[in-house]
Amino acid sequence: TTLTGSKLSSSAYRGQVVVLNFWGSWCVPCREEASTLAAVAAKYRASGVSFLGVDVRDTTASAQAFVSRFGVGYPSVGDPGSAISADFSAVVPLSSTPTTLVIDRSGHIAGAVFGTVTYSELTAILTKVTAKGG
Repeated sequence: TTLTGSKLSSSAYRGQVVVLNFWGSWCVPCREEASTLAAVAAKYRASGVSFLGVDVRDTTASAQAFVSRFGVGYPSVGDPGSAISADFSAVVPLSSTPTTLVIDRSGHIAGAVFGTVTYSELTAILTKVTAKGG
């Protein structure tokens, strides 16, 4: 369920390049990277790249305030019990937030940034993934 109460299924993203960002409103580095993620999401929207946030160990009210404050224009799902994080941890280590994963069109993790993502890091990964058909 998204922070706004909408139902979301991972199958809706099948065949797309997806940037998956694990964050929390309590996380200082997450606040530092929020505007970068918003800018890259806007830049790549026309290329068909989808962004999705995973809000971990947070309250819905705090998460919604974060999204509003930082102008996050893509959906986030709540993960208060870390179930989504645990599923991904079977494939890639998600020991801290923020963590940003780039998933290619075939569903494979094509890139990962552990810690605060930078504009140049994320655009470099997306340029490679979108250029090769992801």
